[in-house]
Amino acid sequence: MPTIFSKIVVGEIPCHKVWEDARHLAFLDINPWCYGHTLVVPKAEHAYLFDMPAADYAALHAAARTVAQTLKAKLGCARVCSMVVGYEVPHVHVHLFPSNSMKDFLPHGPTQMSPKPDFAQIMAKLQ
Repeated sequence: MPTIFSKIVVGEIPCHKVWEDARHLAFLDINPWCYGHTLVVPKAEHAYLFDMPAADYAALHAAARTVAQTLKAKLGCARVCSMVVGYEVPHVHVHLFPSNSMKDFLPHGPTQMSPKPDFAQIMAKLQ
């Protein structure tokens, strides 16, 4: 079943298009966290970022970089931050947040684990 992003890519659902190339589309997030919050999606459906073929993964990040440079230049922000979560829609997408500080895009609430985890235990699992 096509995702909402696939429907946007083919024009079934309208969007505020920021940028496009043959393999990617960037558009304003309909539920923005900050001014200019933009999503960059591959036109081909991929459900999980780290399952993407390496070339597609690299191309997506190159596209996100291009869009971030445009956002920074046109919106006059200090930097553009990015995030990939992947739970909201099962179609890989990169969130771009034009910002002048972390307050511009971080959701309200704690930004650290409390209490802190046992780092030695984590490292034992990773080795």
